[in-house]
Parts: sequence; structure tokens; C-alpha cells
Amino acid sequence: MRLTAEQLAWSVHGTPLLADVNLTVEPGQTFGLVGPNGSGKTSLLRLLAGLNKPKAGRVSIDSQPLHTLKQRAIAQSVALVEQQADTTDRITVHQVVSLGRTPFLSALRPWSTEDDAIVAQVLADVDMVHMADRLWHTLSGGERQRVHIARALAQQPKILLLDEPTNHLDIRHQLSILELVRQLPITVVISLHDLNQAMECDRIGVMDGGRLIDSGLPQDILTPNRLQQTFGVYAHVIDDPVDGKQVMRFHSAI
Repeated sequence: MRLTAEQLAWSVHGTPLLADVNLTVEPGQTFGLVGPNGSGKTSLLRLLAGLNKPKAGRVSIDSQPLHTLKQRAIAQSVALVEQQADTTDRITVHQVVSLGRTPFLSALRPWSTEDDAIVAQVLADVDMVHMADRLWHTLSGGERQRVHIARALAQQPKILLLDEPTNHLDIRHQLSILELVRQLPITVVISLHDLNQAMECDRIGVMDGGRLIDSGLPQDILTPNRLQQTFGVYAHVIDDPVDGKQVMRFHSAI
């Protein structure tokens, strides 16, 4: 599915948080969002997911405006993994992940063995099968993050939105989750703090001050000049001696 944002604007209590954001993510593309803290990445993702209504502009999937769709229809196509989501309910990992199937259930389409298989597969994908019966409140931050991702994958979305999904994850699970996301044959928008991880995306966009100030191929966008202007760091690029990929090294511009 193609995801499009046109002249999006968003504000809270009169304070502008996003202004004139234009973005198109082609079907099957992985688009990375980078930018300093407070630059508007989370606000943009929530608008793209249909959780917030823009003050101006519109979001479309395959040219159909999001505001014309019912929430159930959106949930059958779009999944969002937020940075923080919690509950006080005594609920197990398996039950949390099973919630991802909710948009597809109805009186005419009750829970089935197909749903069981989907939940089992995504638990395996995020390495949480052995914790399926654990209660939510007993999990670490990283374990909860993996459950959130599994719940989103259980929706079998055509568009997956992830807000800093590698937060709280150890390096092994960071790498495995990012590799899993890259292999999905769907449209992905992923917010990342690690700019070297962003270099693996098909395209990236740079947020600053509530605006999408630049977008394109990672190697064209994450230039030393851009990194200094937007992130306040100096950077140089080296070739990884193992796989030959380009890796950025940073030091403070202060």
C-alpha cells in the first residue's frame, strides 16, 4: 500500500507541533524517520496511523483519505508500535499478542485455528514463545517492546508504523527485529535514533522543528553538513572491514 501525507499540520493547545509535512512512501518501501528529540516524529506517526486527526492536510492509503475510513478498516491495514503502551490488567503475553487479531473478528468470523497459527508465528518471530504465559507486569522493558511488535505483526498489516522500536532492546534483539522488519513485504515507516540503523532503510526523512526538512536516499541525506546542522555532531564515514558497508562515526560539534 502507498502511504501519503499532504500538507499535514498538528497542534496541541495552540502550540504547533507539525507544519506542512508532505510525504509519500511507496508500497513495500521502508522509510526511516530521523531527527532530534521533540522534532515531531511521534506526532507524525500518530497522524499516519489515524490516531490523531490533523489540524490541516490529510493522510491517504492508496489514494483513499484516511478520514473516510472506519477505524476497523484502518486497523485491518495499518498497525502502529508506540514507544510506550501499558496496562494495569492482569494479562498474559499471549493475550496481548492475540489483541492484534481483534480487527478481523466478528460474530460471523470468530476466533479460529488460523488466528492461533498467526499468534504462534509472530511470538516465534520476536523470540517470545517461551514467555507466552508470562503476565505483562512481570516483563522487562525490552520484553514488552517485543510483545508490542508481535501484537502489531499479528494484525498482518499492509502498512507498519514503528516509533523507535529498538528502544529498551539488547543489541541481539535490536538486530533481529530490524532484520525481521526489513524482510516484511509491506510498507514500513520506522522512527530511529541510531543513524547507522537508518542507513539500512530504502529512504529516510529528517524531521526538525515539526517539519520534514529533507528526504531521499540515506547516503544523500545524512551528509556531514546535515548532521552538523540538525543533530549538532560531526561525522565521518568509514567502510566496515567485515561487510564493506559504510558506517558513520560521530563526535560532538560543541
